[in-house]
Parts: sequence; structure tokens; C-alpha cells
Amino acid sequence: MPTPRVVLDTNTVMALWLFDDPRLHALKQALARKQLQPVCRSDALDELRCVLAYPQFALDAGRQSTLLEAYAETCDWTGTSPPEPLPRCRDADDQKFLEIALCGRARWLVSRDKALLKLARHRLVRAQFSILTPETLCLQLAQDRAPATTHRDD
Repeated sequence: MPTPRVVLDTNTVMALWLFDDPRLHALKQALARKQLQPVCRSDALDELRCVLAYPQFALDAGRQSTLLEAYAETCDWTGTSPPEPLPRCRDADDQKFLEIALCGRARWLVSRDKALLKLARHRLVRAQFSILTPETLCLQLAQDRAPATTHRDD
């Protein structure tokens, strides 16, 4: 069975690689164990590069480069033209993540962005991939690894 492919939006990448959000431990472990294959595209990596340079994060150039490379090294890369139509995201900056998910044959697009999450119910999305929060994916990953329980009638 092929490794499930996943698209991580910029905020999710930041939560995992910069902030090491403990609520996302299961997702971070699945990525480290190569149980999930992140899919990316150059424009999404460019957005991450810009966000890492925001003054509020106070990251020097070396740390920015290290974080960017650490994420990029995990990714598989995809093209830019989706083969099928997609709904338009209200936030034009987030449209690329829908395109990456479709072009990259991702199972999940992981985001906390309300505009993206709202599109999870759209018929053109549902037929191709799921959009869910990182917390929801962590719950799914935990359930997939949970041992089966049996009930005995005594």
C-alpha cells in the first residue's frame, strides 16, 4: 500500500517545525516515520520562506534556512496545473494548497484556515481529498494505531 500523501499549509508547517506544537505529536511522528508523504510546490515553499522571515518570529537567516530545508527535504514535489476543476477559495493565497492536493494526489489537505476548511464539504473537493485540521488528523492517526479491542460476553 502506498504511503498516504498529505499537503500541509504554511501554518501547519510552522506549528510542526518551528513551534513543535505538542498537540500535533502524532502527526509529527507519522511524518518522521515516513508514514505520511508531504507534497509541496515551489510557491508554497516560497510562502513559507516569507513567513519564516517575519520579524515577530525573530529567526536569524541560518535558522530560517535550517527550518525551510528540514521541511523541504521531507516533501515530494508536484506540478502546478490541476487536471480537474477546483472550487475557488475565498483567500486567493490559499488556492495553491487545493491545487497541490489535487495535483499531488494527496489524501488530506491539513489546515486550520477557516476558508480552506469551509471547502471540505464542496463536491469537487470531497471527490478528490479531505480537508481537515491537524488535530483531527492526529485523532485519526491515533485511532489507526490503537489496538483492536474485543468484547467477551461472560
